[in-house]
Amino acid sequence: MKIQKQFRPTSKFTLSDADAANKPLSSGDKVADRAKTVTLAQQIAEQQDILYADGKKKLLIVLQGTDTSGKDGAINGVFEGVNPQGIHVASFKAPATIELRHDYLWRIHQQVPQQGQIAVFNRSHYEDVLITRVHDWIDRDECARRYAQIRDFERMLSETGTTILKFFLHISKDEQKLRLQQRIDDPEKHWKFDPQDLAERQHWNDYQKAYEDAIRETDTDAAPWHIIPADSKTHRNLAVASVVLAALQDMGLRFPPAKPELKGMIVD
Repeated sequence: MKIQKQFRPTSKFTLSDADAANKPLSSGDKVADRAKTVTLAQQIAEQQDILYADGKKKLLIVLQGTDTSGKDGAINGVFEGVNPQGIHVASFKAPATIELRHDYLWRIHQQVPQQGQIAVFNRSHYEDVLITRVHDWIDRDECARRYAQIRDFERMLSETGTTILKFFLHISKDEQKLRLQQRIDDPEKHWKFDPQDLAERQHWNDYQKAYEDAIRETDTDAAPWHIIPADSKTHRNLAVASVVLAALQDMGLRFPPAKPELKGMIVD
């Protein structure tokens, strides 16, 4: 539990006080840190095998962060060794027409993990209290209602056997500038660049405030937030992998009991 608590926000936390360049888990050697992350990823894969075989518990991982914060990179670095049968990655873009005809949680609920499965959300239901708030598509009262609905939704998932981990990948404005410029300068990264990212960057302070409010309002024991310093891609993956593995180990996973009727059976 110690590693999980290390990244938990305090009741009075602000993102301006959180150092996005901090690397509390780093050995000081990037190569060694990457090697450790590989080891952790292998252990996560082993735990996932047991989770899948047991078929009773569920794990939901929510990744949030500003553009270029590394959600895709964290997924690749932490879960690359996991059996595809036991993991589901859902990426939430702008809602489609049919999704807009339902409540905002409708499309989310369809993607939550099944028993024995890990689900990873690349963005999530939190977009509905972030971009919607920054651009004044919903007012303060509606935002407060949605915070309450999200708390209830996550509590229901927890009470029906889902362990929930929420990660905010915290990068600095300067680091985002660097990463966006790299996407522009490198032709092989042009596919990653979206001009809309530059428009959203103009609302940096508003997004920071929206994230602070959302995290404070929805950080619960059933669905805890973790603030991950993410200016370092290597440390970001190491931190996320460390928390995920600790959570899986805390779930007390076990392979199903042996079947007595198979003892001594010989295959002809």
